[in-house]
Amino acid sequence: MSVFELHSHYKPAGDQPKAIASLVSGLKENMRFQTLLGVTGSGKTFTAANVITQIDKPTLVIAHNKTLAAQLAQEYQEFFPDHAVHYFVSYYDYYQPEAYMPASDTYIEKDAQINAEIDRLRHASTQSLLTRRDVIIVASVSCIYGLGSPEEYEKENMHLEIGMRMVRTELLHKLIAIFFERTNADLGPGQFRSLGNRVEIMPISENFTYLLEIADGKLAHITKIDPVSQKILDTPKNIFLFPAKHFITDKKQKDAAIISIRAELAKRLKELEAEGKPLEVERLKRRTNYDLAMMEEIGYCNGIENYSRHLSGKKPGDPPETLLSYFPHLDDGTPDFLTIIDESHVTLPQLRAMYAGDQSRKKTLVEYGFRLPSALDNRPLRFEEFLKRVGQVIFTSATPADYEREVSSQTVEQVIRPTGLIDPETIVLPVRASDTYPGQISDFIRQTEEEVKKGGRVIATTLTKKMAEDLSVYLKERKIKSEYLHSDIKTIDRIKILTSFRKGDFDCLVGVNLLREGLDLPEVSFIGILDADKEGFLRSKTSLVQIIGRAARNVAGRVVLYADRITESITYALDETNRRRKLQIAHNMEHNITPQSIHKAIRDITEHLDSDHDKAVRANVTLDQEIFAKNPEKLIKLKEKEMQSAVKVLDFETAAILRDEIRALEEALGGTKKSRQK
Repeated sequence: MSVFELHSHYKPAGDQPKAIASLVSGLKENMRFQTLLGVTGSGKTFTAANVITQIDKPTLVIAHNKTLAAQLAQEYQEFFPDHAVHYFVSYYDYYQPEAYMPASDTYIEKDAQINAEIDRLRHASTQSLLTRRDVIIVASVSCIYGLGSPEEYEKENMHLEIGMRMVRTELLHKLIAIFFERTNADLGPGQFRSLGNRVEIMPISENFTYLLEIADGKLAHITKIDPVSQKILDTPKNIFLFPAKHFITDKKQKDAAIISIRAELAKRLKELEAEGKPLEVERLKRRTNYDLAMMEEIGYCNGIENYSRHLSGKKPGDPPETLLSYFPHLDDGTPDFLTIIDESHVTLPQLRAMYAGDQSRKKTLVEYGFRLPSALDNRPLRFEEFLKRVGQVIFTSATPADYEREVSSQTVEQVIRPTGLIDPETIVLPVRASDTYPGQISDFIRQTEEEVKKGGRVIATTLTKKMAEDLSVYLKERKIKSEYLHSDIKTIDRIKILTSFRKGDFDCLVGVNLLREGLDLPEVSFIGILDADKEGFLRSKTSLVQIIGRAARNVAGRVVLYADRITESITYALDETNRRRKLQIAHNMEHNITPQSIHKAIRDITEHLDSDHDKAVRANVTLDQEIFAKNPEKLIKLKEKEMQSAVKVLDFETAAILRDEIRALEEALGGTKKSRQK
């Protein structure tokens, strides 16, 4: 019987049954690499979920950004509600890496704002991998960065059982040793508080607390409690507490690491002195000795990951431990898990690029005395190291690149959609005006006006941000309701614009590269690709096919490429689109299928936003005002619970909005929660 049980109202349809059978067969035949070429809207995630149920192994899904990873995690959670589906991405809300620019003698200190909720989910991921097999981790490329030894992480977990010998002070010391923080305020993940013989602990991976009661030198009772409602959730007989940090080292290894770091420091100082660099000597000596003092005193220091090679006992140049190390392996070291690389044409280049960028920055820090040479070993995996640490791999993409095609033992096509939708009709029109033709802008406006009259929505893609802004203004002058979208627009504003577009508040969305992948806009029936003959990244084979795919969710979808010459990329995009259309039309005729546009609920996650943060109590105005007036702390508690609920379903946009509301409410009360509790 399979470890994984898939829940869905749908059965595989279209090309899905054939794709599932081919991929499963390939995996059973020990094919190392396979590619699923799935067109937009063909249900690649559903196909992958069906493969997982038959292969019955823990699975790593890698996406190229946090937003796509969250969407995928939500889908997999819906398919596998009874199993451990987790979200693993970088836990920084904001990250400015440590850097030095010699030309201007500018040192930039590491500046990071850690998202505690995402950190909690990272711990939930690693803990599930170490304790069960029915696990699916949806990760960004952060999965190839150093994480700490899984052996040490697992070894240092605390098993607490009713009736076991327990002394309160010893328990507190053990919690501190695995990096739990003591507090007298409200508990957060990885914190504990103690009063008498009662100790409350919130595990690093959870949003509930354990109340431990000690009597007669024994653990007498364990109660699992909801921290907001204080409702008793359970009374377990035993529990496990994993460390509150992934980088953890036992005392023996830490002492050995300190000796090793001192030896490296002495050697490096001699090298710098020989090179005639007294400033670098003093800088490195002061910083490293301070870090060593912190490690000796409290077992930790800021930037401790830069000493990871010493703390782990690895040799110079050895690859770091990463999330991949936490997945199961066979006795001979062979990875015993499946890897799915989503949107592989984008994700694989990211995986390849991480190492070189990281090394370039760190080598400068080492050269100028900001870090020891061993800091270079705190790095992401090289691409070849990554490949050695994953087992069988399935690439999924509508436009797989040459690499995927070359290494894959088979490429499985999923061209027929379960909905019967066909790829959009695609034609080429000139850019320049002539005696009989008005030019691309005038023609695009004419076609947009016709589409809007029919109730459709329109997308225009430009080559630059300035062009997007100017075209949007020009369209408004022509009485076409339009907005532009590009990378300079903040995330929340981007979400607002997309939601308004889907609602029909405006009719034409003008953008640059953001409109290629990951946008699910079934209302779009016409796309104009301006200057399609300007060969390059934004008008490559892959880009053109991806843009055309944005109109494939609407039965009336059509695309115009404005070009004065037919480039190789245009030829490929037209040929591939027409090839797919022929297959799709033939399938629909054979099975008497009438295509239907996708209808997807419009979810406005910005409805919670309050435009005036100085008057934060206006959020959910009437009810919130009443609660705030009577009991402001209660309103904050309710908002915190809403935030935690949003995080639980991986709705991080809503969680971020609620977090901002909470901060504003706390400011309205005269300071943050911590400062008020002091």
